[in-house]
Amino acid sequence: MPKLTRRTLLETSALAASALTLSAAQESSVFHVFAFQWKPGTTDAQKHRAAKDIAAFQGKIPGLLETHVGPNISPRGKGYTFGGIMRFKDQAALDAYVQHPSHQALLVWLVPLIDAVELDLPA
Repeated sequence: MPKLTRRTLLETSALAASALTLSAAQESSVFHVFAFQWKPGTTDAQKHRAAKDIAAFQGKIPGLLETHVGPNISPRGKGYTFGGIMRFKDQAALDAYVQHPSHQALLVWLVPLIDAVELDLPA
């Protein structure tokens, strides 16, 4: 067995840390951020349904790790009064979510009620 010195321990640790960093970078999670401006005539019931339906994706959409959705409480919202953040396992999970039947069903009734902005960011 080779002698374990402080130097070899540091070198081995540095190699392991580099490997973990590289692995994490290749499979990093992705944030999907969205905000809505509700169109005139949208009811409180429709707004509540949107929040409920989006929150219900958690546990239903593969690769969806976290979901936070609700009213925008920022005074700098520029008319975007509702939004959310979703964290996906990776870009492939986000791409699959976009086409998922549950998401597509939401879009059918929600899109006519909103003007939206979306951002996808690496975590």
